[in-house]
Amino acid sequence: MPRIFTGLEVPETMADDLSKLRGGLMSARWIEPEDYHLTLRFIGDVDERTANEIADLLYAVKKRSIEVTLTGLGAFGGDRPRSLYVSVKQTQPLLELQAEHERIMRRVGMPPETRKFVPHVTLARLGRDATARTVADWLALRGLFLSRTFIVPNFVLFSSKESVGGGPYLVEETYPLAA
Repeated sequence: MPRIFTGLEVPETMADDLSKLRGGLMSARWIEPEDYHLTLRFIGDVDERTANEIADLLYAVKKRSIEVTLTGLGAFGGDRPRSLYVSVKQTQPLLELQAEHERIMRRVGMPPETRKFVPHVTLARLGRDATARTVADWLALRGLFLSRTFIVPNFVLFSSKESVGGGPYLVEETYPLAA
């Protein structure tokens, strides 16, 4: 049973830049740069028939290529931080693409996504010993993060094996966006 999700790949040159942020936090399990991505819709564990149906329906998505802007660093989890990320500017084209993916998942009978879409690229998962203070210190030392923008010409259907910390991710299918 594959574990799948849709997302946008981070270009290699951008991933190289982001990888320079790694280190300096003992409790972090750093995501490998080749696994950096922006999740559009987590689908989860599905049977082969459902995975194939989703893969086929995603070809119906007709959107233009998207400009993605990385805007800053943050952490999810508040007083109990669980991950570090680079935030992504919410643009109308990005929100529309994500909403189209949600509609497709509903059409195949998937339950609705209950979490609000917060576009981001995860850099690290944090262990239980991470504190709000150590994470705040890490963020403060990297507070001069400069925005970076890139064009995304396609979106991807990824699969992954169940693991701690995410990855490795396999591209199952690539879907072009119109130029």
